[in-house]
Amino acid sequence: MTDATSRDGSRSGSTAQPVGGAKGPDELRRQIEETRGQLGDTVEELAGKADVKGRAKARAADLKDKAGAMSVQLRSSAAHAGHAVQEKAGRAGHTAQDKADRARDAAERHAPPGRARGAVRAGLGHPRALLAAGAAAGVVVAASLVRHRRHGHC
Repeated sequence: MTDATSRDGSRSGSTAQPVGGAKGPDELRRQIEETRGQLGDTVEELAGKADVKGRAKARAADLKDKAGAMSVQLRSSAAHAGHAVQEKAGRAGHTAQDKADRARDAAERHAPPGRARGAVRAGLGHPRALLAAGAAAGVVVAASLVRHRRHGHC
């Protein structure tokens, strides 16, 4: 008896069958095929672990997929923010138009004819320009709010 074999014929520290365990040639063939299958699985597993390049490619593909999903999400968020800014700019333009109309009415009632009255009339004569100026002011305000929030002030 050696150090690696116990009295019952099995090897210590191993999950192998007892040394003389085959009861015939068919049983021995079956054990050999089973051992080959286990050995093949083990070799495949070790080869997968040793394939650093393959694992790196798989990881890169996974990260690329995640980045693509993040890109889609960011584009969607940016589109929503753009729509919100457009809505706010439109409302600001309408508010500016309303205030200009009220100022014109007040100027016509209370102000003497002169330069101020001419400037108000010139501005009111071009409502699209007035709306564009209001929209631009709204965009500037919205951008300032976004920048303010990004820097952790809100």
